[in-house]
Amino acid sequence: MSDGSVMRPDGTDLAYQVVGPRDAPPLLLLSGQANSHHWWDGVRKDLAAQFRTISFDYRGTGATASDETGAQPWTTQLFADDAVAVLDALQCERTHVYGTSMGGRVAQMFAATYPERVARLVLACTSPGGTIAHERTREVRRALGQPSAADRRAVLLDLMYTPAWLAAPPRKSTLLGDPNMGAKATRMHLRASDGHDAFAILPHITAETLVLHGNDDLMVPTANAQIIADAIPGAVVEIHEGRHGFFDEFPSITDRVADFLFSSVQH
Repeated sequence: MSDGSVMRPDGTDLAYQVVGPRDAPPLLLLSGQANSHHWWDGVRKDLAAQFRTISFDYRGTGATASDETGAQPWTTQLFADDAVAVLDALQCERTHVYGTSMGGRVAQMFAATYPERVARLVLACTSPGGTIAHERTREVRRALGQPSAADRRAVLLDLMYTPAWLAAPPRKSTLLGDPNMGAKATRMHLRASDGHDAFAILPHITAETLVLHGNDDLMVPTANAQIIADAIPGAVVEIHEGRHGFFDEFPSITDRVADFLFSSVQH
């Protein structure tokens, strides 16, 4: 892994990571809410065999120290602008983009605001936000808000993975949040994700787009996939087995993503 950082105008020093052959097609990976680049630990190796994967630690996560005074609100658009700064530092003019959960929200803003920078786009287990989106139920929100950290972890695992994975997990999950993230930064991430509303600009996305979702996702309800696909010209939607972390649980999803992205490289 090659690490680096890029300074933003407000003084935020964004940490980024690059893995994969230097001459392979670039692939920007955008993580879920309140997570660093370690979100991708379970699938990055397989993607990096074919792509030059690029990730970065969002503000307040991983090795990215950031201002949490609230002087500048954190939004999915700001995170998309941060992604552009990372690509500029790497002299990467155009890339494939793969965003999951909140990273899918960031990817929507990125692809709609900077269409010339996106080759192909994959959006997984994500939402368009705003009034058109299907939100998680009150019961799920209540379960996630339990005071006990152990109870919240158990709820997250149940929302992320199927009972089969939970019965015999093959490895430790990396989708449960950055353990070193401060409480204020965590709240600012939540506000950024909750404040996301891309529905009006989804038609501006010009990249060929694949929308993926698990069929038993209660964290971000599955119905959001079709809403997104209907709004992006020519987008294809596929519903697969699994819950919110289906892309991490099932290796076939990584294969599907690679096939979709690599097919465009051949032309």
